[in-house]
Amino acid sequence: MNYDFKIFDGKAAGAREWLGREYGGLRTGRAAPAILDGIMVSAYGSVTPLKQVGNVGVEDARTLRVSAYDAGLIKDIERAITAANLGVGTTSDGTNIRVSFPELSSERREQLVKLAKAKLEEARTTVRIARDETWKDIQEKEKEGTLTEDDKFSLKEELQKKVDAANTELETAFEKKENEMSS
Repeated sequence: MNYDFKIFDGKAAGAREWLGREYGGLRTGRAAPAILDGIMVSAYGSVTPLKQVGNVGVEDARTLRVSAYDAGLIKDIERAITAANLGVGTTSDGTNIRVSFPELSSERREQLVKLAKAKLEEARTTVRIARDETWKDIQEKEKEGTLTEDDKFSLKEELQKKVDAANTELETAFEKKENEMSS
């Protein structure tokens, strides 16, 4: 009854990582450098990730400070952050850019919670698809004769435990993000 759940485990881990990245980009009202991870800056004739042209640090609970490695890129970085439409304010002092996060309104908080739920559901769907593929593979192996019927049902139970664990982790990540947005 040796069955390798490596493919399922990889897809479930991928769903968790994806959800974590998506939640990292959801603005909560607190300054989080991860929100700027997806920013691309036009620099030196090409489009470059912000973290390759500047350093992002937390100044206080509502402010990030972006320090450009090349002072000539300050305007380009500021333009890229503004163009990303993240709902943040930017001010430049010539050498650094301050990115300030306004207080979240209750309507915006509700929208963010809905978006977080939608992301959770996408991740759950990925886990469901991986479960279905794995179950189909187990059934095929039973038809080929490499697994007994008893093995098939015990593997199904093991698979369900893995699915439940993955969904619990996803739900925990959602609850953590929801609490972050409420505080």
